[in-house]
Amino acid sequence: MASIKVGQIVGRKSYKCDILFRVKSITGDNVELIGEDMRLYADAPVKDLVPIKDEDRKRVAKIQQEKEESCYQLFRQDRKLIREKSEYDITSGYSKRDAYFEVPGKVLHMDGDSLYLKKCTQVYDKLGVPVYGVHLNEKEMPLRVASLIEMVRPDILVITGHDAYSKLKGKEQEMKAYRNSQHFVDTVKEARKVVPYMDHLVIFAGACQSNFQSLLKAGANFASSPERVNIHALDPVYVVSKVSLTPFMERVGVWDILKTSMSGKKGLGGIETNGTLRRGMPHYSNDDE
Repeated sequence: MASIKVGQIVGRKSYKCDILFRVKSITGDNVELIGEDMRLYADAPVKDLVPIKDEDRKRVAKIQQEKEESCYQLFRQDRKLIREKSEYDITSGYSKRDAYFEVPGKVLHMDGDSLYLKKCTQVYDKLGVPVYGVHLNEKEMPLRVASLIEMVRPDILVITGHDAYSKLKGKEQEMKAYRNSQHFVDTVKEARKVVPYMDHLVIFAGACQSNFQSLLKAGANFASSPERVNIHALDPVYVVSKVSLTPFMERVGVWDILKTSMSGKKGLGGIETNGTLRRGMPHYSNDDE
């Protein structure tokens, strides 16, 4: 049997290698795993793990990339429709189509996975959403969120990382059955002490299999996971980017965020929320000075 090392990409034989994992740590015969594309935390005995060959990893990566590109194109199409819908009203009386400027909502993204944070930041940049990213262990998030909100002054807060639900540890409503849901709930509560109103600070919270009901009850606008399924690493990005790029006088319905996600209604949900984008005019540049 091939040796298993920290950072290696592996699959679990007992699950027919349905999800690719990165090895986080090894303690004796027990291995802690984090999803390569899913925000899932798991553990397994060494004997259950299979190293994934480079060619297999590239094949899976290609499939994931195609899914991500499809989601991105759908998001861009949706964004174009929103822009065209309100463009006439704001440019009425102006002959130039670029007579106005836009200020998207700013995102503070707290992530328990540094590699996912980097990937998410790249997509935010691609979509034109301003973001301040912070890598923190999930346990640290409740302790740091208030000071980060005061420093960054975000319109939108993302609280995510890795999570998992275990039937062996308790029922779905019991927080002890989750790996990190309690930390996410505590972080939402601390954030709401700073900004109580849901349309003044829009919050997405959760990861794979997180306690959806508890996160909404704590004050999140959007959360995972209604049916305790896995969510894609980029799902939080597309949820909050939809809010960031929707005018503040318009509402973002739950279906609006589900149709541009990769997990759908089984993995994501929430309440209708006002957008955070603001428009102004006239458009100006340094050349105008």
